[in-house]
Amino acid sequence: MAEYETHHHHHHQSIPKETALQALNTIIQLHFEKTLEKKRSIDLQKKELHKLFQLFFIFLSLIFLAQSQSSHLQCRHCWIPITLLSLAHLIFYVSVAQTLRCINGFKYQRRCHKLTLGLATERLREMKMKLSSNNGGGGEFDGVLGDDDFEIHYQEPPESYFGKFKRNWALHFGFLILIYGFMVSTSVVLLCF
Repeated sequence: MAEYETHHHHHHQSIPKETALQALNTIIQLHFEKTLEKKRSIDLQKKELHKLFQLFFIFLSLIFLAQSQSSHLQCRHCWIPITLLSLAHLIFYVSVAQTLRCINGFKYQRRCHKLTLGLATERLREMKMKLSSNNGGGGEFDGVLGDDDFEIHYQEPPESYFGKFKRNWALHFGFLILIYGFMVSTSVVLLCF
């Protein structure tokens, strides 16, 4: 038994180059497909966000039109459109927040897949260079590659990457607050002056 263990530990394992190249190509293909999948998901969520904005502005236009055309609404009724606007903005805020969270999640996942794809592509390039410098000899890697050459860990962007998400949130919600202030003040002006 001791003889087998000693022999087993000293035996050097060779990896067929086709197997090595195939493994890296599979990793590259997987992360490329995932990158495209996340891009499609982002595009769908962006379309959803645009639809939300369109519906919201149609609703705001209807409120504005109703206020400007109504002879029954007076200053003392100002709370009615302001309450409607507040509820609409709150519902819209929650919908936009959920959609942005989905978009940002997909963007983060896409970035991770792109970084992992880049690392795998670089490893494949390095492996091909080792092969060519080894004059392509034989059909196996023998001592040329280490275990690290086949391990491609899932890559994540640095913390600074999240800054763009925060700017995006601030931009959207700053815009919503501006629209809310404009609509409330317009309601007061239309009904009270």
